[in-house]
Amino acid sequence: MQAVIRCANKDDLGALREFLTRANLGSDGLTEETVEYFLVLEDEDGAIKGTLGMEAFTECGLLRSLVVSPGQAEKDIVLLITQMMQVAKEKGMRSLFLATNKGVALPFFELLGFKKVGRDQLPVEFYSLEHILHVFNVDNSLFLKFSL
Repeated sequence: MQAVIRCANKDDLGALREFLTRANLGSDGLTEETVEYFLVLEDEDGAIKGTLGMEAFTECGLLRSLVVSPGQAEKDIVLLITQMMQVAKEKGMRSLFLATNKGVALPFFELLGFKKVGRDQLPVEFYSLEHILHVFNVDNSLFLKFSL
């Protein structure tokens, strides 16, 4: 199967929202204005098999909504992340952050160059995000940073 990764566009909004909903993730942050900060992984028939979004700020981004269909190869996840790194660079960002409560994911993200950071190292803009405030209240939450 030949997978394709591309930037999402307004025509993808319905299918992308449905894909996120099936994964039990919210799609509140997915709008006509923010869809350009989402990548989609499609199979040869154009069906969405994965996605990765980013909340964009002036000098950094927060990775969100990393979802892949069961059976997708680990390399597809790596490609989604490395493609998003490229998007962030093109937008003039200096760093990417992610939040997780899955400690088992830490070695994977460290292999990609992410480094664990403390809450005090998060950009001040993040403290107004509902997602981050929720993560603060979750046991074992971790924050990771990738410098572009």
